[in-house]
Amino acid sequence: MVTPSFIRALPKTETHLHLDGSLPYELLHAWKPETYPAEPFFHAPDYRFPSFPKFDEVLLGHALPWFTSPERYFESARLTFAKHVVANVRYVECSFHLAVAHFINVPVREIVAAVHAAVPPGLTVKLYAGMLRSDYAGPMQAIIDDLVNQDGIAGVDLHGFEPVPTEAWTAPVWARMRSAGKVTKCHAGEFDGPHRVREAIEELGVTRVQHGLRAIEDPVVVALAVGRGVTFDITPISNVRLQVVPNLSAHPLRALMAAGVNCTVSTDDQLVFNNTVLDEYRALADEAGFTRAELAAVASNGWRVAAVPAAVRAAMLADIARLSAADQSA
Repeated sequence: MVTPSFIRALPKTETHLHLDGSLPYELLHAWKPETYPAEPFFHAPDYRFPSFPKFDEVLLGHALPWFTSPERYFESARLTFAKHVVANVRYVECSFHLAVAHFINVPVREIVAAVHAAVPPGLTVKLYAGMLRSDYAGPMQAIIDDLVNQDGIAGVDLHGFEPVPTEAWTAPVWARMRSAGKVTKCHAGEFDGPHRVREAIEELGVTRVQHGLRAIEDPVVVALAVGRGVTFDITPISNVRLQVVPNLSAHPLRALMAAGVNCTVSTDDQLVFNNTVLDEYRALADEAGFTRAELAAVASNGWRVAAVPAAVRAAMLADIARLSAADQSA
């Protein structure tokens, strides 16, 4: 039996988190309760977003009014990271929407500094700059090019409505980022098919695919991901709420892991999905029948890809193995 204490005790990672999309809703309610009721409709457990554009409308409609200054980023990140500490998450990779810096006319460095200042002791945070597939234009081009000089940014992430074509600028920019020591990610295999996962791996050169679950529709793409050592940073509750899968029992996470893909589990956008990393693990156990060993494997997968010293990785993996063995013998 998977116990809540076992799930909490596992040293966990969060490797697919949008900071803007994880604005703690309580901040909005405290700020303008007449506009943001205590229980928004989209927090209902049975609510399903009818489309990605509707999801985007709800997300941006709630997040953009808040993020107007570095101080607002600090306050949101501080509370978000505090929830990670409670859940015994030790390592986080999160992104912020780069275009917001342009919209509010704030230097990227100030947002980066504000987020890093919000990190509590004991939590390692790697910050990514997220952008749309169409963002490399106008003033945004210079902002994106300057990311190679941003020491506080660990990498870049291509996100947004996946059926939008990937533009020709992306592959050379992603290559320049890697040459500068940045990690490159791409959202793929969520609202479009396995061919977008192949594109992300073969054309953009990424080894970190955000979502990736629809690769399961093409065994050749799954084999490609395994052969290239690609990690899929999967968000199960998000996948259900956005109707990418009908329920967690039908989620391909277990099948992808069995095929050899390194899969992690994260929350995606906590503002709209009202979830935590603990909720993700509990849902996998309760609704998809994940065993202690499978949840331990999920936790271990996060540490295998985490940008931490080898000694830290070894210690976390040993801790997970110890907890799993002890829990099974109890």
